[in-house]
Amino acid sequence: MPAGSSKKRERQYEHIKAGLKKRGRSEDTAEEIAARTVNKERARAGEAKQKSKTSTDDISSSRRGGLRSHSGPQGRTKDQLYNEAKQKNIKGRSKMNKAQLEKAVGR
Repeated sequence: MPAGSSKKRERQYEHIKAGLKKRGRSEDTAEEIAARTVNKERARAGEAKQKSKTSTDDISSSRRGGLRSHSGPQGRTKDQLYNEAKQKNIKGRSKMNKAQLEKAVGR
């Protein structure tokens, strides 16, 4: 986190990072996404010294995440299902298609 970040932004960063790691993202990727998200929120709230036009004019990070949460008619991606199957130690997951993975993980 950048120097001078508030405790709230530190908690937000850790929360986002933990959620991404839980969903199967690598440590480095989770840190990068969390930092970008928090920096964008800081820019939108006027807490950052520098900010880009897209940071302030674009759709908010929380809204964008909700829109892209894979909860629609198609559900989660095959990669997300595969990672969950891997966490649950389901045998034969590498040969399963998306429908089979959905059935195997039980959702």
